[in-house]
Amino acid sequence: MRNPFRRGPGRLTPAEARTRTGTPGGAVLLDVREVSEWNAGHAPGAVHLPLTRLLAGAALPGAVEGRPVVAVCRSGHRSRQAAKLLAGRGVDALDVEGGMIAWERAGLPITGGRGRSGSTA
Repeated sequence: MRNPFRRGPGRLTPAEARTRTGTPGGAVLLDVREVSEWNAGHAPGAVHLPLTRLLAGAALPGAVEGRPVVAVCRSGHRSRQAAKLLAGRGVDALDVEGGMIAWERAGLPITGGRGRSGSTA
């Protein structure tokens, strides 16, 4: 059960995240892992922007502007940090509890480079 008294942006299960990000005009799944992790495998349709760049003040990619964001990383720690940072910038942001590890365990699709299936790094 989720803690109703938690501080900061909310968290979604992988299935909830896929539902919110799987429709045209819906939320954008923002993968905040590093390049090597992204290249190993990521959720189809995700947009990539490493947390290190967000922390350095990088702007959101154009595909994200003005849309809700669901941040994801490997285990949920960095995406939680990203969601808090983005909420502080005025972005409607949530994160995926358990990250890509939980995404993969839930049997949700992961793609690698050049259309291959991917894995969680």
